[in-house]
Amino acid sequence: MAYRILLAEDERALREVVADYFSEKSGGQMEIVPAADGDAALALLDADAFDLLLLDVMLPGADGFTICRAARRTSDVPILFVTAREAEEDRLRGYGLGADDYVVKPFSLAVLYAKAQALIRRAKGLTRDARLTAGSLILDPARGMVMADGRPVALPPKEFALLKVLLENKNKLLTREALLVRVWGWDFDGADRVIDSHIKKLRRALGPRADCIKTVFKAGYKLEVKEDENQT
Repeated sequence: MAYRILLAEDERALREVVADYFSEKSGGQMEIVPAADGDAALALLDADAFDLLLLDVMLPGADGFTICRAARRTSDVPILFVTAREAEEDRLRGYGLGADDYVVKPFSLAVLYAKAQALIRRAKGLTRDARLTAGSLILDPARGMVMADGRPVALPPKEFALLKVLLENKNKLLTREALLVRVWGWDFDGADRVIDSHIKKLRRALGPRADCIKTVFKAGYKLEVKEDENQT
């Protein structure tokens, strides 16, 4: 069965080239459902389910931020912004509304496809990542689940991704720049201090288990585990 992708984009030529590329690269396993304006996208979103949303920010009618906000009220569907807007505040607003990634025009179709494929695979639990643990802290990438001291912890996409990177690099210093690249992507050009606010949210969600995330002064962060803790 093909994965259905809602593409909200007002440029007809771009809608067509993305649809053709995704269909060819996926062997027909990715179906692009186009919407030429924001209102049409909202109507499609209200009427049907999708495996990924590709949203332009600047659209006739409802803009991409409005569509993202509407989707997040009822769904955790992956959301990828495709836009010409490069301002840092626009990127941060998108992430704050629950977007998973950002591609700035002009972009490579190969990069767009790779990001879309990765988001769908993660959302569908098709990744092969094993569970990551540090004592009573457990992250299961395939199931999108986090447990701390035996209790489930609900994390937004960026906090989940941050914790995953930290667990994959236990007892290693990760600079803010390194975390930005791993979580936001190499093309993110915002301030690296965005990491601090998301680390703060992650610590708040983890409660008592947050003490394993250490701030390294003027350097970055690391997740520390003791020798007697599970090192899986």
